[in-house]
Amino acid sequence: MPLSPALRPRLLSWYDANRRDLPWRAAPGHVADPYAVWLSEVMLQQTRVETVRPYFARWLERFPTVEALADAPLDDVLKAWEGLGYYSRARNFHRAIQTVRDEHGGIVPNHPEGFRALPGVGRYTAGAVMSIAFGREEPLVDGNVRRVFARWMDDPAPSEDALWSMAGELVRGERPGDINQAVMELGATVCVPRTPRCGECPVREFCAAYAAGTQAERPARKKAKAIPHEDTAVPVIERDGHVLLVRRPVHVRLGGMWAFPAVIRAEGEPLSAAVERAAYEGLGMIVRAGEPVGVVEHVFTHVRATYHAVRCTFVSGEPVPAGYDAALWVPWDRVGDYALPVAQRRIAALAAEPTLFRT
Repeated sequence: MPLSPALRPRLLSWYDANRRDLPWRAAPGHVADPYAVWLSEVMLQQTRVETVRPYFARWLERFPTVEALADAPLDDVLKAWEGLGYYSRARNFHRAIQTVRDEHGGIVPNHPEGFRALPGVGRYTAGAVMSIAFGREEPLVDGNVRRVFARWMDDPAPSEDALWSMAGELVRGERPGDINQAVMELGATVCVPRTPRCGECPVREFCAAYAAGTQAERPARKKAKAIPHEDTAVPVIERDGHVLLVRRPVHVRLGGMWAFPAVIRAEGEPLSAAVERAAYEGLGMIVRAGEPVGVVEHVFTHVRATYHAVRCTFVSGEPVPAGYDAALWVPWDRVGDYALPVAQRRIAALAAEPTLFRT
């Protein structure tokens, strides 16, 4: 579907008048900082703008430059990311920034081929950074863009080729970064999923779904898949005022983060037996299960987890990690210094004295 020549200037005019004031956006006529643009795009993947705002500000205070982030230990990076979720984003961004330091003299590559070669950089991120930070005519497609284009085309399930073809046509011309941001802004604020505000849309006359009255049905919603459930036993192992934390391998879910040891419970397995098994199989330790700490529920992208935490007393054996990258006895009042996922922080808060665990 070819775009009307009038659509692009209309959308840019609307964007100039209605753009949200976001900390990672440069003012009109100003050059955006590639590092800040890149960071914002990584943080915004599957995360709401209002959630990202404070994280973005704190991150730039802690890691204001490419060099500052590249030189930082991964533990510090994950701690700064703590609570945003999808921690592979932080690990990949850190690796990519280190590559920029080591292979590009600390300068973010300004050409698509070099940028796409960096670890963890996909087609969307490349399009965003290249267009917004460097003014290159590089397209992008995210969830908001996908919805807008599906309505413009009146297509319930447009193909990836069709979406990227339309994005490529739209980005050609002046202000490629602004036009990419404009269509994302339109999707985020006007062309919203369930009740699109077509009366406020500056380009509704170019929208095939609006003309057909099918905008609320585009794109077609996919049926939600049932996600599996994990019933997890978590031993909170204490010894002389310390608690045992383990660091998860980088290749698994929540990789690189610190956590309490854990094991998936076998069907019908008593909780006390499961936590003692978790300590023995994962660390070679003998512990004695004590009182339950509590139950924490958490939903990940592809799994729903129920964590049954049990306070355990150390009996014998120094921790030798099997399936973990490291194990460490940590004073209760220092647990908050470590990068723990949200569910693990909730377990810690339940298990610790309120005055000890610093959130």
